[in-house]
Amino acid sequence: MIIDTHCHLDDARFRDDVDAVITKAYEQGVQGIIIPGADINDLSYARELSYRYEHIFFAAGIHPYNHEQYDEKILRSFLKDEKCIAVGECGLDYFRLPEDVEEKQTEKQRQQVVFAQHIALAREFKKPLIVHIRDANEDSKQILLKEKACEVGGVLHCYNASKHLLDLADKGFYFGIGGVLTFKNAKNLVEVLPLIPRDKLLIETDAPYLTPMPHRGERNEPSYTLLVAAKMAELLNISVTELHNLTSKNAFSLFKALEKIKLVTI
Repeated sequence: MIIDTHCHLDDARFRDDVDAVITKAYEQGVQGIIIPGADINDLSYARELSYRYEHIFFAAGIHPYNHEQYDEKILRSFLKDEKCIAVGECGLDYFRLPEDVEEKQTEKQRQQVVFAQHIALAREFKKPLIVHIRDANEDSKQILLKEKACEVGGVLHCYNASKHLLDLADKGFYFGIGGVLTFKNAKNLVEVLPLIPRDKLLIETDAPYLTPMPHRGERNEPSYTLLVAAKMAELLNISVTELHNLTSKNAFSLFKALEKIKLVTI
C-alpha cells in the first residue's frame, strides 16, 4: 500500500479523466490519496471527489500565492467535514516576490498573517497542517514555533532539503518526498534523505506537478508514487515493500482519519 499525501486531483488537468487516473493508481497500490487545498474555488470539487471514493480525503487551506482568497468562514465550513483531514496547504512562498522593497515586505507580511491564521484553525480543529515552504525557511520555522503548530504537527510538503528544518521532526512534523528525489539535480535532497527520521517520511506526488523521472515533462499522477518509492528505497537501502509499509504507517500516524481505509496490516 502507498499513500499519496499530496495530490491535486481537483486541478483542471485532471477534469477529463480523473476517474481513470484514480482507478489506475488504486490498482497499482495507491490506496489512499489526500487532496490539499490550494485555491478556495476548488474546495467543493475536492470534497466531491472525497465522497465519490472511500480512499480519498481532502484538506482545506489556501496556497500562499492565493493568500488574498483567505476566508475563515468558508474554510471553517469545510474543516467541519469528516473527510477533511488536514489544514493546508498553507505557508510561505517568497519565490516570486515584487522587486520593490516596500511591496516585497508587504507581500511577506500578508503571507505570514494568513499562515498564522491557518495554524490557529489547525489547533482549533485539531487537524494536522500541510505546510508549503519555498525560499522562506527561517520565517516559516519561526511562525510554526511561535504559533505553537507543534500541538497538531503536520507535513513539510515537497521538503526542500533544508537541514535547518530537520529539527522540526522532534516537534511533530513529517517530511513529504516526491518526484524531485528522482531528478538529476536533486543532490541536496539525496544527501539529506538519510538524515530524516524514518518514522517521519511520507510519499507524495504533488500531481500534476513535479513529475518524476522518466516521465519528467509529462503530467504527474498518483500512480507515479511507485517511482518515488523505488528511488527512496534504493537510497535508504531497504526493500520497496518495507518502504511502502513504512511510509503508509507514517501517514496513518499523522492523518488519523486514514485509518478508515487501512486495508492491510502495517
